Amino acid sequence: MTSTTPLLETIEQEPDRPAQASVIWLHGLGADGHDFASLPPQLGVSADIAVRYVFPHAPIMPVTVNMGTRMRAWYDIVTMDARGQDDAGIRRSAASIEALIAREVDRGISSSRVALAGFSQGSAMALFTGLRHAAPLAAIVALSGYLPLHETLPGEASPANHQVPIFQAHGKHDNVVPYGLGRSTADILGAAGYRVDWHEYEMAHQVCLEEVQEIGRFLTGVLTSADGHPRTESAMAADTGE
Repeated sequence: MTSTTPLLETIEQEPDRPAQASVIWLHGLGADGHDFASLPPQLGVSADIAVRYVFPHAPIMPVTVNMGTRMRAWYDIVTMDARGQDDAGIRRSAASIEALIAREVDRGISSSRVALAGFSQGSAMALFTGLRHAAPLAAIVALSGYLPLHETLPGEASPANHQVPIFQAHGKHDNVVPYGLGRSTADILGAAGYRVDWHEYEMAHQVCLEEVQEIGRFLTGVLTSADGHPRTESAMAADTGE
């Protein structure tokens, strides 16, 4: 598949053998791809899975809530209120993320072996893009974020990802992206029939070790099965003859 969208600059970490799966990890507002580049060894994903980690840099743009300061951002933020969201910027970044997914497919990774992950604004983009992606993905990991333009999801959601496993986590004392915004996103997705694995932690706008370990277990689970989805108890029982 060839995309006309220019590829974002990325930091990539290759496994010690040909990659069998990919995790595209999206940073938060004002950060860059280096922000989570030290994370993979801490995740503890099974060594049996050869994972390529891709950490893209968002474009540089003025951000209204930060007095128009130019910084890396996936879209402009005028206010945390649902009104006035940067529809064009969100969709432009979604196209850039879609191009990264297409490149992984071109490199031999099935889309069902590609996970989208992100923190804060990156989390918002992982949810927005993943739920609309035309082909099935392995998983979505949404940390300390929310679902932008949620009112458009019913008309734009991809049937291929209606059952995509979603790991969503939030700090109970987050003063940047309020806890309630994350929790309401989980409620909206759950009411729409999505499979949300919700986690909350006694922390602010950050990640913690317990959360990182939970993400590692989650990714191991979704990437060890042939189709990129977790094993069910009934499937395991069928294999054992129980």
